[in-house]
Amino acid sequence: MRRGTFVRWGVPIAAAAVIGAAIGAGPVIAAVSGDPVLPERSAQQLLADAVAATGKEGGIAPMSGTVQQTASLGLPALPQTGEASPLSLLSGSHEVKVWYGGDDKVRVALPTQLNETNLIVNGDTGWYWESATNTATKLTIKAETGQDKRALPTPRPTDVTPQQVAEHLLANVDQHTAVRVINTAQVAGRPVYQLVLAPKDGGSLVQEIRIALDGETYVPLQVQVYAKGSAEPAFQVGFTQVTFTPPAAENFTFTPPAGAKVEEKTLGAGMDQDVAADRAEHAKDVAERAKVVGQGWTTVAVVPFSLSDLKTATPSDGREGRGPGAGADPSALIDSVLKSATPVSGTWGSGKLIKTKLVTALLTDDGRLLVGAVTPEEITKAAGTK
Repeated sequence: MRRGTFVRWGVPIAAAAVIGAAIGAGPVIAAVSGDPVLPERSAQQLLADAVAATGKEGGIAPMSGTVQQTASLGLPALPQTGEASPLSLLSGSHEVKVWYGGDDKVRVALPTQLNETNLIVNGDTGWYWESATNTATKLTIKAETGQDKRALPTPRPTDVTPQQVAEHLLANVDQHTAVRVINTAQVAGRPVYQLVLAPKDGGSLVQEIRIALDGETYVPLQVQVYAKGSAEPAFQVGFTQVTFTPPAAENFTFTPPAGAKVEEKTLGAGMDQDVAADRAEHAKDVAERAKVVGQGWTTVAVVPFSLSDLKTATPSDGREGRGPGAGADPSALIDSVLKSATPVSGTWGSGKLIKTKLVTALLTDDGRLLVGAVTPEEITKAAGTK
């Protein structure tokens, strides 16, 4: 269903979260200085404040704003698939608008140069609108008995904003990370603390990750990921405008325009049980065959990989070229990426190495894919662990 578009928009953000999922730290306390002036907080205090702000039971406070995501990952040239394609999010800058009135009142808008895609959730009803295809999908949201609606497959603003990235990062802080506080700054016109997480292990491609915490609410307003040797962030997601007041009720209502094609879908209890079972079985199979080598920032994921299977795959959403994100040819994408690959070999075997500013991947000839935010030396070392 079309919700897949929003899931794919989250891919670059998820990439940053994966980098941070390996984080650990022994907090290094530093004083806050600079302008604007905020009350002094230690790194330990800010860690606690940020975790409380992103993980509290009631969720974040009502808010609205505009989020900008910028990526400069050093990727090879990718096939052109249109402005709203998930591939387009791997480079350049992109904007998302969010309105959040609570877990059951959410709106996310993805504007492009000529069109706009909206997801609106209001209680048990939602709408997914694509202006490019003049199609509106009415969503009926059902929960199983005793199920938390927040577990349903409907995105919250934290799924496309700095809060989600920061939540993943902060949840995994342990002995592998140095934590400090640097000068206060401003994000979206609001004073912020800057909490810095940096790997202690030299085998990581990450230099540091900066989380800007709102000086009043401690809600993360910006996350920046810096690669080693770079003065500018390789990945950044942050608010350019934000308001911590309940959005107006009309933001969560929608009436299909005249002439629009209207479809209906059910989420939750009414979803196709066969599809759900297939997904669960696939996830179980991948989990059983996958493994992790290393720890902390130098963690490397190892999964079974078949280039021939991937090249012959079709887009998973089954939309056959309709709407944003359609038309991404797996074969063309793989061919484009492999052109930048470097042949490598060692006692572990042989394969093709692909390196970006933040991620290194190794495709081995014996059918494995190794991925991590690590140097080529670290990933080939992991390839020797079987």
